[in-house]
Amino acid sequence: MKIRTTRGRRSESGALYAFDAAWTAERGLENSPLAGADEAGRGALAGPLVAAAVVLGTQEIYGVNDSKILHAGLREELCAEVLEGARAVCVVSFPAWWIDCNGVGAANREALRRALEGVRPYCGCFLADGNLKLGSEVECLPRADGKSAAVAAASVVAKVLRDGAMRTLSMEYPGYGFERNRGYGTLEHRESLRATGPCRVHRLSYAGVARPE
Repeated sequence: MKIRTTRGRRSESGALYAFDAAWTAERGLENSPLAGADEAGRGALAGPLVAAAVVLGTQEIYGVNDSKILHAGLREELCAEVLEGARAVCVVSFPAWWIDCNGVGAANREALRRALEGVRPYCGCFLADGNLKLGSEVECLPRADGKSAAVAAASVVAKVLRDGAMRTLSMEYPGYGFERNRGYGTLEHRESLRATGPCRVHRLSYAGVARPE
């Protein structure tokens, strides 16, 4: 996987901003900004699912892109720029117990819907990453986090905030390597689960998490 650094940030982000301008223009909303939304943590075995919605400001944030292809340090730098310069940001998080009770699909949809609702007064249309059904007003597009600047910014915010939450949880629940694996099913994490069992922030509804009766 190619990791993006500061080199070439301006040209790469320009294409994503152009996408957003074309998206709103096609809908007759040239003067109404786009709200982009994305989530982080859907596939993790532990920790929260975090969704973010972002309405970008007028100042271009150079280098914003799909959080998965950005270096961790650059993600944090970009997150700070988004939070400082965005017109609006809304973040919604559901903990492991909510995911166990309602299902990860419901958590994903509800978190994205609530995040977008939080920025409604500041935008003209909505775009979320993926192919979920989030209502008639919200359009969804697979891999939108690598096409749209607003969705990419949301992916960065969701990823950085969730990673920070997992670092905090690693201090409360040491031994699982949350500060490294972010709750995902790495070999280290799965071996810790087999040795000591799950903790309070594990998703017990996920296969391989709860010990068999």
